[in-house]
Amino acid sequence: MKSHQTAQTMKPATAAKKLGVYLEATPAEFQDGVVSRAELAALQADPPQWLRDLRSNGPHPRPVVASKLGISISGLARGGITEPLTTEQIDALKQDNPEWLRKERTTQADVRKENVRIKERNAEREAKAQDPRS
Repeated sequence: MKSHQTAQTMKPATAAKKLGVYLEATPAEFQDGVVSRAELAALQADPPQWLRDLRSNGPHPRPVVASKLGISISGLARGGITEPLTTEQIDALKQDNPEWLRKERTTQADVRKENVRIKERNAEREAKAQDPRS
């Protein structure tokens, strides 16, 4: 039996997510086609101008907006941000620093501290379980 290798492809939405860009802001030829793994790797290694512009100026998808603001995606929704934002809009939000954003940043910091505490506790438990003297 002869093995026939075909290139794996993905939908434009998946490729846009992996590239960290908002699909609706990408060129029509990107949105209408399929993207192979090789094409995705080429876009990541040597991004064309449209991809560099989207990454630097936006509009950015929610995960990127949340990351740039230092909050969770849920925090964006609680703050009433449901649409993609440009870098300029994100910078304006940071400058204004509304109450909801301060609260979400505090919440996110608390969640990160708790995750570190749990990870350390689990590491200690695992170390004790591995120790034959205990």
